[in-house]
Amino acid sequence: MLRLIGIVVSIGLADSLNPTTIAPALYMASGKRSVSRVIQFTVGVFAVYLLGGLLIALGPGELVLDLVPRPSHASRHIIEIIAGVGMLIASAVLWRKRDALAQREMPSPTPDARSSAILGATITAVELPTAFPYFAAIATVVGSGADVTRQVMLLVLFNFCFVLPLLAIAIVLAVAGDGAEDLLTRARETLHANWPKLLAAVGLLAGLFVILLGVTGLFAKRPFGRFLRGRLFKPIGLGKISK
Repeated sequence: MLRLIGIVVSIGLADSLNPTTIAPALYMASGKRSVSRVIQFTVGVFAVYLLGGLLIALGPGELVLDLVPRPSHASRHIIEIIAGVGMLIASAVLWRKRDALAQREMPSPTPDARSSAILGATITAVELPTAFPYFAAIATVVGSGADVTRQVMLLVLFNFCFVLPLLAIAIVLAVAGDGAEDLLTRARETLHANWPKLLAAVGLLAGLFVILLGVTGLFAKRPFGRFLRGRLFKPIGLGKISK
């Protein structure tokens, strides 16, 4: 379970640096009732992303598992490695197209739009079909053989990590008050100019971490796997994550 938690958290945090959700929240921060609107937007994003993930995991995902034998120990770790490689490929594509992507206009809704929750839900529903990091996490969770309750818990954890930047914006607004607007405006400008590089870098780190988890699990009973687990994961409490 710790292995799955590590994978879900790492991919979720990497996927959370998403300009299509962060940018609208930063724009809302400059409007009236900013804290309330950002929270409503966050709830809309969280609800639709979680619902979409559950429909995929408990629908087509379970159907595939019903049609094929239960994934073996090696198969589960191979799925993890494939998920990590997928993130590396996505990071490479982002890095290669970083200049062109940085020139694109980011979503900029009216700060005083009537329904922030509906806006969050709509943006997320539109983006869901291209949420490749999420798909990688779902594939790992479904392929792990975990029961439905654990799959749901893991997807809730993923989505909590995904909305952490949005929650951070709401907290800054609540704590800093009027002084938060200048800070968040600078954050929006920085995000606009650098989000492809930032997302590519974080995706690279997350992908390498997921691959490393998969490799150490695949070779857990061999000296190489035991060495990596003992040296890299034991100091942070993940030394026994091969099961």
